[in-house]
Amino acid sequence: VKLQESGPELVKPSQTLSLTCTESGSAGTTIPNAWTWIRQPPGKGLEWIGAIASSGNTYYSPSLKSRASISRDTSKNQFTLQLKSVTPEDTGVYVCAADLKQSNSTTAWQYWGQGTQVTVTP
Repeated sequence: VKLQESGPELVKPSQTLSLTCTESGSAGTTIPNAWTWIRQPPGKGLEWIGAIASSGNTYYSPSLKSRASISRDTSKNQFTLQLKSVTPEDTGVYVCAADLKQSNSTTAWQYWGQGTQVTVTP
């Protein structure tokens, strides 16, 4: 399974950040049942943002729950993160990942994208 993030590199404060992760190459491999977004601010550790399961259930970090939304488009093999009202503190590398089961771990995911840098700046 291959995952590839896409979205804007620059976002203005107060706007909504929207990132898409496209999944490919699942034939012959373990098909994921959960997909997640994780980020790493500059100079800080990994932070779990949230996840969506194959059932459609979503799970969010308590600190981001009010601003984050994760959805999935099965017809396009994509899942999307929207983060509202961003501030410079939302700057960082955003990574999508997938696994058989959902968790709030920042590391226990089998499949990973390469990550994309997002900078929130006026």
